[in-house]
Amino acid sequence: MVNPVLIDRDSAVATVTLNNPDRLNALNKAMWQRLGELMRELSTENELRCIVLRGAGEKAFAAGADISEFAAERADSRQAKVYGNLVHETMQAVARCRHPTVALIKGACVGGGLEIAAMCDMRICGESSRFGIPIDRLGLTMAYGELQGLLALVGRAVTLEILLEGRVFDAQEALQKRLVNRVVPDADVESEAYALAERIAAGAPLVARWHKQFIERLTVAAKLSEQEWDEGFACFDTEDYRIGVEAFLKKTKPQFKGR
Repeated sequence: MVNPVLIDRDSAVATVTLNNPDRLNALNKAMWQRLGELMRELSTENELRCIVLRGAGEKAFAAGADISEFAAERADSRQAKVYGNLVHETMQAVARCRHPTVALIKGACVGGGLEIAAMCDMRICGESSRFGIPIDRLGLTMAYGELQGLLALVGRAVTLEILLEGRVFDAQEALQKRLVNRVVPDADVESEAYALAERIAAGAPLVARWHKQFIERLTVAAKLSEQEWDEGFACFDTEDYRIGVEAFLKKTKPQFKGR
């Protein structure tokens, strides 16, 4: 079985690679599970000073969720809540990692891939990179645990634009929306991302960790009731969800019914 997430260390910089290149690094349950485990493990390593997150291959950081496993893993709201809690725990493991994190983005950064990138501290992408969260075509919502990073990064208006339009857009628009810190020629993405990681690693590590802690503390987080949290997965019980997933797998246009 292919290792779902790879880890490599070079001195004080670690590289974490989403490893499903044949499917454009589409995120399945094993990948979410392993990514969370790795980020929690790396957070405890005092000698590390920066972590680079990337996708395997040249075509994608991650092209969203692996829709083919939805029938088995996200068939209804009960299953989706369990899966969603795993996703949320992984998102928090990325966001709350003690070490600064850099997303190295080549190609598609869509859906769950964009959610992961949004949880990183900085994002470097190539000119041909593409971004978006077209889950409205699947009859899906982003649950609260997935929305946090994107909303904190770009604010209410841009988050709503991304979700309500469901467009996939280019790197320059992503820069304009402040989804990424820097756009560079495709051939320079790796060198630029690792140069950034080395600059971070050259700084005082305790200061970097404190700054992350202080900024996290200053961020206002909503206090959600259990009922509100569960509503984030209600879409999985709708007819529109089944229509959307079936249309995606059959490569047809969904005809939603609003129920």
